[in-house]
Amino acid sequence: MTRLRLATYNVEWFNALFDDRGRLLDDTAPSARYQITRGEQLGALGIVFTALDADGIMVIEAPDTNGKRSTARALERFAETMGLRARKALIGFPSETEQEIAFLYDPDRLTVRHDPQGTPAPSRGSDEAPRFDTTFRYDLDADSISETIRFSKPPLELAVTTAAGTRLRLIGVHAKSKNPYGVIGREAQIRLSIENRRKQLAQCLWLRQRVEAHLTAGDSLIVMGDFNDGPGIDEFEKLFGHSGVEIVLGMTPDPALQLTDPHAAMALQSRVGLAPTTARFYLAPQKHYFEALLDFIMVSPDLAARSPDWRIWHPFNDPAVMAVPELREALLQASDHFPVTVDLPEGV
Repeated sequence: MTRLRLATYNVEWFNALFDDRGRLLDDTAPSARYQITRGEQLGALGIVFTALDADGIMVIEAPDTNGKRSTARALERFAETMGLRARKALIGFPSETEQEIAFLYDPDRLTVRHDPQGTPAPSRGSDEAPRFDTTFRYDLDADSISETIRFSKPPLELAVTTAAGTRLRLIGVHAKSKNPYGVIGREAQIRLSIENRRKQLAQCLWLRQRVEAHLTAGDSLIVMGDFNDGPGIDEFEKLFGHSGVEIVLGMTPDPALQLTDPHAAMALQSRVGLAPTTARFYLAPQKHYFEALLDFIMVSPDLAARSPDWRIWHPFNDPAVMAVPELREALLQASDHFPVTVDLPEGV
């Protein structure tokens, strides 16, 4: 039996490794990663992507698309240089930032097209799962007045057909960060943190509406990416009662409408703080590294029934990675996030 491997990987400052023509900046100039050159980061990414050997990778924070730059051109040049079989790239709706959500895939194994769902919302927005590049309305603060919500990075919706003929729906996600960057003063930081938390939850409610539509239709669905959120990640979860990740997974008792991610389940069930992590950050004031569970691959009930195999490629927590020093060091140099993969038996 063969397997289909899908990955999600947030690559920090990937955009800074290419020029406007999509050529790799493989040199000794500093990368945007602390004390790592552009050549070192590119080399590390080549090692990681090669080791993943995935049929498709949802690249979070992929290189920019604008009037001068092309995400697909940059990623395909990267794949060609590194000799990856996942060598074809596409994006959906361009983001308002210098970071895109892109899918890099093996065209011999997958047929992929951007297939956005939902009706474009009017200018005032819609409360019924509009297309992700338009506007959602939701009452964030229970004052009976609905606010308008937009994704700075619209989720990437894909229709995928495997070489075996199985059809999948993929949604790539990069939800809003909750950190109050650049804000001075404790009260202002708390106020902005709560506002960002509300927006993140509203984005997840919007995404959940789309998830329920797919599950109700019987689609084989995979939701993957960086949620900047997870069970128990901060004190504001107590204020709102649940995390955005829980919302997307589904808090309904109906198992047919629930998504599965075992790492999220471990975090939800843990009573002693034991949980997997997918990201590692250095906080200068504390002079210490901290870790968090931010990246997920959630699958629909029909796919969960196939007993897929999830893996976080953590340089210190995965024994198989620890046994390969070159890969361990590459994961630390390449990004502040670590890849997550799921292997689906074919069949799929």
